[in-house]
Amino acid sequence: MRKKKIVEGVEIVDLGAKGKVIGKKDGEAYLTKGVIPGDIVTLDVRKKRKGMKEGMVQTIESSSPFRVDPVCAHQAFCGGCSWQEMDYAKQIEYKEKNVFQQLRRIGHFENIPSEPIMGAHQIFHYRNKMEFTFVKERWLTPEELQKDEHILKDEGAGFHVPGRFDWVLHIDECHLQHSFHNEIRNFVFDKAKELEIPFFNPKDKTGILRNILLRNNRKDEWMILMIVSEVTDSLTELYTAIIERFPSVISLWSIINDKVNDSFTDCPATLIHGRPELTETFHRADGGGSLDYLIGPKSFFQTNSHQAERLYGLVYDWAGLTGNELVYDLYTGTGSIALFVADKAQKVVGVEYVPEAIEDAKKNAELNSIGNCQFLAGDMKDVLTADFISEHGRPDVLITDPPRAGMHADVVERILEAKPKRIVYVSCDPATQARDLAMLASKYTLIRTRAVDMFPHTSHTENVALLELGG
Repeated sequence: MRKKKIVEGVEIVDLGAKGKVIGKKDGEAYLTKGVIPGDIVTLDVRKKRKGMKEGMVQTIESSSPFRVDPVCAHQAFCGGCSWQEMDYAKQIEYKEKNVFQQLRRIGHFENIPSEPIMGAHQIFHYRNKMEFTFVKERWLTPEELQKDEHILKDEGAGFHVPGRFDWVLHIDECHLQHSFHNEIRNFVFDKAKELEIPFFNPKDKTGILRNILLRNNRKDEWMILMIVSEVTDSLTELYTAIIERFPSVISLWSIINDKVNDSFTDCPATLIHGRPELTETFHRADGGGSLDYLIGPKSFFQTNSHQAERLYGLVYDWAGLTGNELVYDLYTGTGSIALFVADKAQKVVGVEYVPEAIEDAKKNAELNSIGNCQFLAGDMKDVLTADFISEHGRPDVLITDPPRAGMHADVVERILEAKPKRIVYVSCDPATQARDLAMLASKYTLIRTRAVDMFPHTSHTENVALLELGG
């Protein structure tokens, strides 16, 4: 049996990566989780890595002045809102601090020309998409086990416990999406049990009901995706009950996933009821008009519509378009940013790895009668070549919004060769953004940066950077 090493009086001083926090005592650094800066804790130290000791919190000796009561009853175990116990003003302060730290430590930038972080106006009920997993046997909390060690595991619908694919915490109420989604999910859960539809068992891969994904727009219209392992008569009864109970569900899909994993993007989908897509509308500031975006069952779309609209507005302003520019939009996704800036550009060329996303981009261009956008599919490092630039023209402005891993070194090299006058770099990972900005700094000057909080109560931060040729 491992001998416990208890360390008392560890002061939590900062936030670390992946939702962890950093504590200090007597010159030693400690990693842990589940507490916030300002807390003083007792740790059970388990291991040491990269110069830091890591442990589990045994007790909170004194509470942080920034600690608040979490709104959600599931916060301690869910993992979806790990920062909910911290005052929101302090959350965004630390997010902004994290961006600066990455730019200095990895990008080697000093005197960073930053603007105040764009905090969210709506810190609950802000998501437009949530997915829940149905399981035959739900995970039991320590409190439940303490009350009755012989308690039986029953069906559940909720989120995977962090780090475990087979443990699902049953969620009665989640505060991240409009509260109506709780009513829908709980109805589906109860009705499925009434109809004796077997819930999925991830251990032996048996059962019918696997997942439910709920999308909504800001018009209070809803799309439901029911992910099942096969089609049965009882599912038809369930779908009929959903349609009759919820008139605001204007799109209901059934997706058959008979694979081992939960990914369903390559699984067949059948429209059961209503329209195949939702429509979301984004408005440009200062009378710049609006755009409609079609959101299908498998479409990628920013999950915080309110903040995405503000983020796109920031890109729109910083791109500095006059109507004469050729714009490249790399990692364009469904073309949402490309279309948002198209009215101020001569032409926009969008490139994206996923062919289905490019088809969505073309649909959205047609929906909005936008004729100056061209969308192409392919791996960015293979598509963005000297021949591509020769064929499509040298960009005046380049917008890039890569995945969390950032841009491939070959892509950065092509950008340096293309020499656009301005680059607007949108990132969901300030660390990889800082790495890429450091490579671009050989020819570009960092002009402005601004962090944007897309996901309140989490450690995730978006950052936008503007660069100009002449570094």
